[in-house]
Amino acid sequence: MSTIKKAYFAGGCFWCTEAIFNRLKYVLNVNPGYSGGLTKDPTYEEVCRGDSGHAETIEIIYNSEKIDFHFLLEIFFKTHDPTTINRQGNDVGPHYRSIVFYSDNNEKKIAEKFIYELNKSGCYQSKIVTELLKFNTFYKAEDYHSDYFENNENQPYCKVVILPKVRKFEGMYKKNLKNN
Repeated sequence: MSTIKKAYFAGGCFWCTEAIFNRLKYVLNVNPGYSGGLTKDPTYEEVCRGDSGHAETIEIIYNSEKIDFHFLLEIFFKTHDPTTINRQGNDVGPHYRSIVFYSDNNEKKIAEKFIYELNKSGCYQSKIVTELLKFNTFYKAEDYHSDYFENNENQPYCKVVILPKVRKFEGMYKKNLKNN
């Protein structure tokens, strides 16, 4: 059994989710892309128009001997709002919806239980609306989306939206960061 696995999450802007998961120890690579729709090989413009059916998604390649799917779910749910439909902050549209893509029945059961426990805990004021979908196909985004935050830190969206999320994440998960 391979120790290198992949997980797929959609949680709003993929620049934000990529920046978070890129900092996580034992994550080998994060790729921004598109999943959950019907259009083959969609472009960013098609996805943003909302007519592809896809959501901005990240592919997380990780060492499953060091971290597990459950921990990735924890990071995912703590770093976006899973209670808003088709929206994360000012980013609005079906391509910003929250989705956990599961690869097998085990991941599905883990995600279902995780969502159930979160709803039961009352940690959110509203019910979680994150979709749970069987993974089908991931289309890697155009090259300029890769490492967007690292390559564009001075861009206003990066300063105002991504940087606060990254700092909050780094404060909550210091021991789990690549540099620690």
